[in-house]
This record gives sequence, C-alpha cells and structure tokens, in this order.
Amino acid sequence: MAFEKGTLIFANYTARVKDTEEGIESTVEDEAKKLKIYEESRKYEPRLVAVGEGWLIAGLDAEVAKLSVGEKKEIELPPEKAFGVRDPTQLRMIPLRKFGEREHELSVGDSVEIDNRVGIVRFVGSGRAQMDFNHRLAGKSIVYDFQVLKTVDTDDDKVRALVDRRLAGEGTKTTFELADGALTVTIPEDLFLVEGLQIIKRGIANDVFKFVPSLRALTFVERFNNQKPQPKKEDAKPEEPKPELKEQATKPRRKKAEAAPRAA
Repeated sequence: MAFEKGTLIFANYTARVKDTEEGIESTVEDEAKKLKIYEESRKYEPRLVAVGEGWLIAGLDAEVAKLSVGEKKEIELPPEKAFGVRDPTQLRMIPLRKFGEREHELSVGDSVEIDNRVGIVRFVGSGRAQMDFNHRLAGKSIVYDFQVLKTVDTDDDKVRALVDRRLAGEGTKTTFELADGALTVTIPEDLFLVEGLQIIKRGIANDVFKFVPSLRALTFVERFNNQKPQPKKEDAKPEEPKPELKEQATKPRRKKAEAAPRAA
C-alpha cells in the first residue's frame, strides 16, 4: 500500500555507487563499517522520513512512497534521478592567486570553497586550478537498500520524533506535554548551549504545526535546576531530646514523738 504525502516513517537504508561499490551513507552501523564509511562520533539509528516532503532526493522519495511497512527493497537510481548528470559548464579554470593563503596547499581531490561555491579540485598547474562545481556524485548511478520499519501515527509519537530530529539525537533529554491543542516543550539546562538553538526551536515549531495539524499553540520552557546540593534528611542533625524532669526523692516524714506523760 502506497504512503500518502506527509506520512512520517522510520526507515533504515544504505546507499552506494553502483559501479564502484563506494559507500555513501548508512543508518546501520554494521553496514557503515563494511563500506568503510563508519564515523565513531555518529549515532546509527533508523531515520525519520516525511514521505514526499523532500527529505530524500526526489528519485528516492518517489520510490519510497510505493513501499509498505516492513518491506525491504533495493532501489537503483540513474544519474538523472539521483544527483544529476555531469554538466561540463560547471568546470572552471581559476588562477591560483584567488585562493590566497591556500594557494600552495591545493591538491587534486580537495573540496574547496571559492566564489561562495564549493567545488572539487580536478587539476593544478601552470598557475591555475581546475574546479569542478558539479555534485561529487553527479553522473553516477546510486543503489539504495531501503527498509520501512514503521509509521509514526499518534500525535505524541510525532512530537517526540520531530523534536529529536531537530536536536540531532539529544531530543530525548527534553520533556513535553500535549493537551487540548497546546504543546509545551521543556528544554533542560544542558541543551542551552546547543549551537543555533533558537533556529532549532523555530524548526521544531514549523514541523509540529505541519505534521500535527490539531496543534494550536507551542510554548518552549527553558528549565534551570538549582546546582547547590540540598541536605538530605538523614544528614540533618537530630534534635536533642528534652531532659526529663527527675522525680524528686522524698523521704518519709517522721512523726513527732508523742510527749511522755508528766509525772504526777
């Protein structure tokens, strides 16, 4: 059964170049290691995808829409449906002096930004460098091993998935409450220094309003915790018991001796 546009799914996939088997990307740790593209700092887990929303390249997006939950398929994309065909007009010869201090460090294969564009160095010599501004995978057929694991259906699950996506795996540190069309997301103090946090919050707002249409309002709460350690109850000094009043010992009073009878 095909997915409707905007359906949220979790999926695993691995991408490689068809002719060379060069690894491109994988959400599965073992596959990334097998293709020698493993990154220790990366978290490998299923990826959230909004079908038909441009979260994947267009050719792949169209094919994923035809899948169903649990289905695993090898999808081959020709260059025109993947990263495009190579455009010869995107090759330019640039004088080395334009690279400034980097002039003597350029090597073939380097990815370099010049004139506000990122290109790959294809040739260096005669005082010039040939820059290729095509996508590095342009002209190549790409193969995806793609599996749909599940759909995200409830509003709570959608909020959790969308928040986590924007916070790059740190979203589970947040808490949220969704009730009567209002959402409150609480951000803990250890996420305050995340780069671009305000932009991330705007992205979360855009996502949840789009994929949770019943939502009317979103509030972010930044929570600070008291860092001063609080004394534990067992550490509190116990109150000294009040001294009990000692009963005063009383000696039995002696009876006065009766007066001896006087002699007549």
